[in-house]
Formats: sequence, structure tokens, C-alpha cells
Amino acid sequence: MNTPAKEMSFTKEDYGLIDYKFNEGALIDELRSYINATYDGHYSKNKFQSTEFIIDCGHGMGFALGNVLKYAQRYGKKDGHNRKDLMKILHYALIALSIHDMENDDE
Repeated sequence: MNTPAKEMSFTKEDYGLIDYKFNEGALIDELRSYINATYDGHYSKNKFQSTEFIIDCGHGMGFALGNVLKYAQRYGKKDGHNRKDLMKILHYALIALSIHDMENDDE
């Protein structure tokens, strides 16, 4: 006679999941999808993005932070409260963080 398998219940803590108050988990997943889509865009057709050339010229941090400011100022004005502007802010902030880490190996 087959006995049913013991039903196991798992909590979020079992998987290391957090009960986010501001939907951060889903928003991070959405940001990842947004960034992935930029790699299919026309900016990376030749396997190099213009941002890479700007970083190689030593202007990467200014470029990334300048774009954070640009899209933050634009939000609510051009195309209204455009959610895509917020995604661009986050993407350029991640690029700035990457540049920071490249330039500050000791931290």
C-alpha cells in the first residue's frame, strides 16, 4: 500500500526570500528584463556599447551620473510620468556603481 508523501511546507525564510514592503523583488526582476532588452537594441549591434568607449576615455562616471540627472529631470515632463525614465535612472545608476567598483578595487 502506497502511503502519501509527507506534505512539506516551506516559508519564505526557507528560500532566503524577504517580504518586501515596496515590491522590490518584482521591480528588480523588471529592471533586469529592461536591461536585458537594451542589449538587443541598436546601441550594441557591434558588440560594443557607446558607454564602453566613454568609460575607456575616462568619462564614464560623469556620463553615467549625468544621465541619472538627465532622466530624473525629465521624469514628469517629457512624455509625462514616464516609467521608462525611472528604469533608465536605475540602469545608469548601476553603470555608475560598476564604474565605481572598477576604479576602487580596494573597497
